[in-house]
Amino acid sequence: MTMHVMGTREQWLAARLDLLAEEKELTQRSDALAERRQQLPWVRIDKDYRFDTANGSASLKDLFKGRSQLLIYHFMFGPDYTSGCPSCSSIADGFNGTVVHLENHDVAFAVVSKAPFAKLDAFKQRMGWSFDWASSFSSDFNSDFSVWFTEQQQREGEIEYNYRREAPIAVPASGQNVQEWLLRGSESPVGQIAAMTGTDIATYTRDRPGISAFVLEDGEVYHTYSSYARGVDGTWGMYQWLDRAPKGRNEQGVWWRHHDKYGQE
Repeated sequence: MTMHVMGTREQWLAARLDLLAEEKELTQRSDALAERRQQLPWVRIDKDYRFDTANGSASLKDLFKGRSQLLIYHFMFGPDYTSGCPSCSSIADGFNGTVVHLENHDVAFAVVSKAPFAKLDAFKQRMGWSFDWASSFSSDFNSDFSVWFTEQQQREGEIEYNYRREAPIAVPASGQNVQEWLLRGSESPVGQIAAMTGTDIATYTRDRPGISAFVLEDGEVYHTYSSYARGVDGTWGMYQWLDRAPKGRNEQGVWWRHHDKYGQE
């Protein structure tokens, strides 16, 4: 039986109006932060990054597809993964319907991962996605934008992710040393998610999620913004809905799956 507070419609309305005032403050704060993002200095990209795409080799400039802005989602799919990260996959499930609107507002959109293109394309077909997905397997792109790290960096505590340095990975890796993936009520959520990608914790966490933005101005590409870890939550559609559901996120460990895996346990 539920222990939640019950009330009359009048009591609900009074409480809802109090909450509405705080929601409006949050919206206004979010608008102000968006303006500050747009005011960040632009940093010119001097390196010639190359990507493998469905249309062959491409430069970073090519990913703009004639538009002046480019948004990239750094999808966790390392070279040794057999499947894409289920968390990134649930985020990517919302991309198909969004891309057409971005592209008609002078914003190109692409997903970039470290795995070879053939792996990405096969998984893309499995998931039924249509957005552009590029492989950075042969370039330093993921490393330079702090979403992919070597085993040596991991072992020696040289990983700098989400603008801070991490401690060396525990041996054996317990899954509890990567703060971004801790979920209440689970002993090792990272291990569970890693298993869904066909890897162990150490291999899985050498790849990381993120968002990066670029602008094309007078023929030059500039980096304008990057966000990592919980900074990508705003793009995770299911959580935006759950935060408005009666029981909220209501999580007891890792509950999400690749969308074609539900009901198979």
